[in-house]
Amino acid sequence: MHDNVLSDKQPTENESLKRSRKKQKKEDAWKPDGPKDPFSMLDSLPESKQQEIQKALHLFSLGPTLPKTLQQAKKHTYRFWETQPVPRLGDSVETHGPIVEGEASVRMEPYSLPQGFSWDTLDLSNPSVLKELCTLLNENYMEEDDNTMRFEFSSDYLQWALQPPNWLAQWHCGVRVDSNKKLVGFIAALPVDVRIYETEKRMVQVKFLCVHKKLRLKRMTPVLIRELTRRVNQQGVFQAVYTAALVLPTPLSSCRYWHRPLNLRKLMELSYPSLKQNMSLQRAVKFNRLPDVTKTPGLRRMTEEDAAGVHSLLQANLDKFHLSPILSLQEVEHWLLPRENVIDTYVVQGDDGTLTDMVSFYSVSYRALNHPVHTDLRAAHLLYVTSTATDPVDLMEDTLVLAQTEGFDIFFALNVMDNQSFLENLKFSISDKSLHYYLYNWMCPTMSPDK
Repeated sequence: MHDNVLSDKQPTENESLKRSRKKQKKEDAWKPDGPKDPFSMLDSLPESKQQEIQKALHLFSLGPTLPKTLQQAKKHTYRFWETQPVPRLGDSVETHGPIVEGEASVRMEPYSLPQGFSWDTLDLSNPSVLKELCTLLNENYMEEDDNTMRFEFSSDYLQWALQPPNWLAQWHCGVRVDSNKKLVGFIAALPVDVRIYETEKRMVQVKFLCVHKKLRLKRMTPVLIRELTRRVNQQGVFQAVYTAALVLPTPLSSCRYWHRPLNLRKLMELSYPSLKQNMSLQRAVKFNRLPDVTKTPGLRRMTEEDAAGVHSLLQANLDKFHLSPILSLQEVEHWLLPRENVIDTYVVQGDDGTLTDMVSFYSVSYRALNHPVHTDLRAAHLLYVTSTATDPVDLMEDTLVLAQTEGFDIFFALNVMDNQSFLENLKFSISDKSLHYYLYNWMCPTMSPDK
């Protein structure tokens, strides 16, 4: 009875006045005479408070709004993706072709951003702009779930990754704060010719979608995707390929990362996840020991003179799969010719001078956060491997030896194409991380990672 009386009690005049004053204080805090933008407001807080907010935002980004498994995805509502030309989760697709035909009239006006922000086309030939992009990505682009590792992209790496043949500046799409011109958002598209089953199609590959951590709640990601789509459509391209660690509608294929320790002691000191925990350091080092030198005759680093031979060798291999790029000679030169701390490619030359095998891997550096000893982690990621004369296990073991000699700490590979043939034999371990492949505005049957 007392509960009912309390719940039905009307506030007195004094109580109403107090509540009104509290409400007014909250409103005053957001008036225009306060901070001009979200960064000045947050930066004005004590350092300890800023760290609390960063941690809360990081935890939020790991929450149920971002499914990482198909089971989680089935329970999730994709408000943005339900408006896009992509297959729905659970649909069984047996046909091939665009979901919607190319629009007769493409939107000319840019999409609207939240107040206080503006679009920018990034000129990556400008060193200061490239440095800004490095800063944005290194501080905000995908970090480990336990917040211990963060990407550390170099200017050389980003120029390689974002400026292949026929790249367009307007497809390097940025968002800036009006008040101080700070770069706080980015998304890019690269031109790519793709073979999907029996169809060859000009598409774009979408890369480096990134929004500043302090703006994750402003729902800028959908606007970035829409604006990039508009800019791509203006060039007569209506399909895209992209990858994500998250499950979105709907994966064309889902692959798993495998990793091979190269500097085991360092990895264990960094408490790197997914390492075998059932043996001592001494036993683990012995278990993972590699030969001191390579053993494949004719194995050497790729040179410019090898480009045509590598192009023929690689494209013949790629043509076996249901989803693969169609590379020009210029693209092979761009993506595969060695660049220090960016990309390494090795070839095997037969006795008659022809190239019989090739393997390439690119370099990604990570910054170790709050570690008392180590500041970085160097990872090699397998890009392509093609073997016609050398056993794939032997070729990849030599690749691991070369990567270790060059100072890499760990070697990553996906279980795509023919990679499964050597992963277990060379003591790669399967990780708990997946990479999902997606097509935008194109439907076709799903495929297994080896296709």
